[in-house]
Amino acid sequence: MTTVIRSAGLGKSYRSRTALHGINLEVPAGVVFGYLGPNGAGQTTTIRLLAGLLRPTAGRAEVCGFDIVRDRERAQRRIGYLPGDFVGYPDLTGEQYLRFLANLRGGVDWSVVQDLRKRLEAELTTRIGTLSHGSRQKVGIIQAFMHQPEVLLLDEPTTGLDPLVQREFLALVRDVRDQGRTVFLSSHILYEVEAVADMVAILRHGRLIVVESVDKLKAQAMRRIDLTFEGPPPLADLQAVAAVRDARVSGSTAHIVVEGSTSALLRAAAPHGVTQIVTHEPDLEEIFMTYYGQEVSPDAA
Repeated sequence: MTTVIRSAGLGKSYRSRTALHGINLEVPAGVVFGYLGPNGAGQTTTIRLLAGLLRPTAGRAEVCGFDIVRDRERAQRRIGYLPGDFVGYPDLTGEQYLRFLANLRGGVDWSVVQDLRKRLEAELTTRIGTLSHGSRQKVGIIQAFMHQPEVLLLDEPTTGLDPLVQREFLALVRDVRDQGRTVFLSSHILYEVEAVADMVAILRHGRLIVVESVDKLKAQAMRRIDLTFEGPPPLADLQAVAAVRDARVSGSTAHIVVEGSTSALLRAAAPHGVTQIVTHEPDLEEIFMTYYGQEVSPDAA
């Protein structure tokens, strides 16, 4: 599988503060890659480095095989970038701004712009400076997508969008993935990432702590299971299962926390007359908190 984003020891420091510590990434083509962490963890710094807007102070990175420093222009031709603080040119209308960018890029298929406008219900005849935050964000999304880049770098793309437009945006991201292109998506709205991401990376204080497929993370994650028995639950037998991390009893029901596979637990419970099984599958937010916990450093606060 082709790797379209690759970094080795990528780091960024600002005087006495290190924002990013030695990030090693390989992002394949044709995936939605969720890049997660709380404020200050380093997501925006990473995206700006990959977009060629910052110079790394350590390591290197490539986009579509082009070094983000030595071959910055060739890398940037293959990128669609949406910053977390998109403002555009306030004195231009949305259409004027998009045509200006299209000319800089050597032209784009304007029917793509029109399709994006309809899907996002974007207002392109009003000056950008007078638009609401959500309406301005739609213009930002269009400028990132309209030249159909190989790689999309999106930093908090749904900020300010109403729920219906958020849903359409996620459909747009899926369409891009289905076309074989790659989306590198940073968002604090974890259910959105879960809805579209194939892989996720989690940052903690500028360090990468996990990179994995969403399916594998869910398979390995803690899940809660309620087992109801014909008689008193066999608590000791359930606690003896290696994957069980916690078990407590309420009446005839055992409430169990399991890490990874539940097969050994179900085998241990079956001889004791199980009458009902209720599983609570982990979502991405629970997985995130498992890796990150509630701790936030002073630098990340």
